[in-house]
Amino acid sequence: MARVPGLLAGLGNSNLCRTSCCLGEVALDWTAGACIRVLLEVQAFGVSPLRWEGNVQNIVKWRQLEHRGPYFTPAYEPLPDSVHFFYDGKPVKLSLAAEEVATLYGKMLHLECTTKEVFRRNFFSDWRKEMTAEERELITRLDKCDFAEIHKHFVERAEARRSLPKEQKQKLKEEAEKLQQEFGYCILDGHREKIGNFKMEPPGLFRGRGEHPKMGVLKRRVRPEDVIINCGRDSKIPEPPAGHQWKEVRSDNTVTWLAAWMENIQNTFKYVMLNPSSKLKGEMDWHKYEVARRLRRVVDKIRAQYRADWESPETKKRQLAVALYFIDKLALRTGNEKEEGETADTVGCCSLRVEHVRLHEKADGQEHIVELVFLGKDSIRYNNRVTVEKLVFQNLQHFMEDKDPGDNLFDALSTASLNKHLQDSMEGLTAKVFRTYNASVTLQEQLRALTRGLPGYPVPEGNGGAWDGFGTSASAPIGYSPTPTRS
Repeated sequence: MARVPGLLAGLGNSNLCRTSCCLGEVALDWTAGACIRVLLEVQAFGVSPLRWEGNVQNIVKWRQLEHRGPYFTPAYEPLPDSVHFFYDGKPVKLSLAAEEVATLYGKMLHLECTTKEVFRRNFFSDWRKEMTAEERELITRLDKCDFAEIHKHFVERAEARRSLPKEQKQKLKEEAEKLQQEFGYCILDGHREKIGNFKMEPPGLFRGRGEHPKMGVLKRRVRPEDVIINCGRDSKIPEPPAGHQWKEVRSDNTVTWLAAWMENIQNTFKYVMLNPSSKLKGEMDWHKYEVARRLRRVVDKIRAQYRADWESPETKKRQLAVALYFIDKLALRTGNEKEEGETADTVGCCSLRVEHVRLHEKADGQEHIVELVFLGKDSIRYNNRVTVEKLVFQNLQHFMEDKDPGDNLFDALSTASLNKHLQDSMEGLTAKVFRTYNASVTLQEQLRALTRGLPGYPVPEGNGGAWDGFGTSASAPIGYSPTPTRS
């Protein structure tokens, strides 16, 4: 590091933000300016400033782990007697469980999601499950419910908090810092490391993203009895809150989470993890970019192969080749198989259907236009028009022949077979590696263009012969267009 003049100058007192250079060399919480400065000096002097010893793929992730466990949100605080819920114009005193869920909805009255039928239907269904038998008999229609006073109460409370005197705000800040010091750090292999999300999520109504079919579903309160604790075998086991016990305590040093629980919306595990600035997370980020760096050495061969396979006599090979082109060119995810009706109808590359694809021989003065419209990850609508190569266009025409709108576009291809092909092409290769690689190349090219000629930062073309980065010779695919319009 001594070979790089001023490499770390000015980093100590900067305002921190999560900025990864996407080049596998910088994965610390530095300002964007500092990150660019390091990148430029790395390119100029041909050295790599950050390395970690060992292999992050080793099974053992840590040897010592001790922490206080997660912080649980306080119990529900009932509404004051002056705040009422009305049904059919009449005040109704709700049971504590029903009132808590009613306040979750009342807080959100100003949001557009509460006007959506799916949100309202899911909320009302889950709310009724929290009601007493008498409440369920009385409250049968959501459109007769009036949450206005509840909403007003929380608006006024938020305003009062914002208007607190400086001394009281300082006191609250000190209390939050005390909580951070108590629960927000762990001891990992003898080092004090910051924890990312040490506070358990409070109960709420699921909003999701896009038009998620489970919006409005009640996110239940997480109890200690739901939580699995992971800590060192010889460490002090965290104390659960008084009157409670953990679901399980284990010592698994092959994983990096500190606590885990099953959330009730998607029935998937959620985790308390280390902060992104921690050494272990930094190693994982470094490894992610190292895998992308390895792709640079074989990417031209992979691209040449899938281009050649566009003319294969085997339909399966041609479908695989076009799917790889989409993953490389459009940064599509592979798309995982799922149980029908369990989750939103989201799709990826392998699960594209005929109805998601429109072909235009000519449009806006261009040829071979493909229009893709579907629900992507998190139910966000993907809407992209892109020019493709002639052979890709012709193959898509063939794949869509004699098919109904609901039929699979790549009917001879599965996610498993695509992933196997990627692994056979390069160990550790996934669709995500393509996204990381192409985004890194794009970032490097933009940084080079924006900083060319700045005094004190000579930037050599390519990789300068010393630094194994993503040089200009390794460019993104022709027509690379990962960012669609979102609607």
